[in-house]
Amino acid sequence: MIPFLLRRVVQSIPTLLLASVLIFFVIQLAPGDFLTPARLNPNISPEQLENLSRNFGLDRSIPEQYLRWMGNMFRGDFGLSFQYQQPVLDVVWPRIKNSLWLVLLSTLLFYAIAIPVGVYGAVRQNSLGDKFINVVLYFLLGFPSFFLALIIIYFILLARDATGLDIPIGGMTSNNYEQLSSLGRVWDIVKHLIIPAVVLAISDAAGLTRVIRGQMLEVMRSDYVRTARAKGVNERSVIWKHTFRNGILPIVANIGGLLPAAISGAGFMEVVFAYPGVTPMLLTAINTQDLYLIAGFTVITTILLVIGNAISDLLLAVVDPRVKVA
Repeated sequence: MIPFLLRRVVQSIPTLLLASVLIFFVIQLAPGDFLTPARLNPNISPEQLENLSRNFGLDRSIPEQYLRWMGNMFRGDFGLSFQYQQPVLDVVWPRIKNSLWLVLLSTLLFYAIAIPVGVYGAVRQNSLGDKFINVVLYFLLGFPSFFLALIIIYFILLARDATGLDIPIGGMTSNNYEQLSSLGRVWDIVKHLIIPAVVLAISDAAGLTRVIRGQMLEVMRSDYVRTARAKGVNERSVIWKHTFRNGILPIVANIGGLLPAAISGAGFMEVVFAYPGVTPMLLTAINTQDLYLIAGFTVITTILLVIGNAISDLLLAVVDPRVKVA
């Protein structure tokens, strides 16, 4: 295992260097820069623009900016955010923590929904329940998660008007959050998380459920499954130990993407629910061309993707003894 991890570390170095080059130079392809709106402002003098350009390092050539940025990254400095005038890590970390709570909760609900429903669909193939689930899944697959969220928000607003219940549908905390006790603060955050997490989990589970069902059906037709049943192995062991364990191999192979996804936010779900996560921050950074914020965060997710793929290979070796990592 140690040689495998060392080999992965060595292989990841050129990958990360190439990724950093692509990230930095692709961002630079956009016309203008962070100071473009300031240059269009007649109230800002050329001397002020020159000072700002020098302070931000925008007066240097693109290769010089990249080399300076890379040199700082080797020291753990991902650059200075133009918009916030703070180090990138100081800007990104609070948003990552907020997104992490939402993504982790939705991921737990995601697997809690997808795995049992997918297994049920395979074991009870073409039953009334399986057909009903397939109709619902096809319906959900046709809806983007943010559009489904808007529909659910509409019905929640109707329920609030009809019942008077205070169901939170936006933000991460209530207005009186600072006055709450420690337990009250935790409960307040959970109340704000549960609806977007459930919507995101249901929307994403539609695709994985179909994958699990198809993999299970394929494995259930295998000779070793029929042999296990012929030997008198109880049905629960056949389903979960023999069929499910082999059916989830493609899913385990894709677990590496969960690590960067955990800090990358919940996409437009955060925008719909006005959640202070990573996605609104990145959209603002793209709009203002906050170079080092975009590049620094993308490099962080790339590093986590490399680590996640290594973890995925290790888990695949645990699930499937035929896979060797040494």
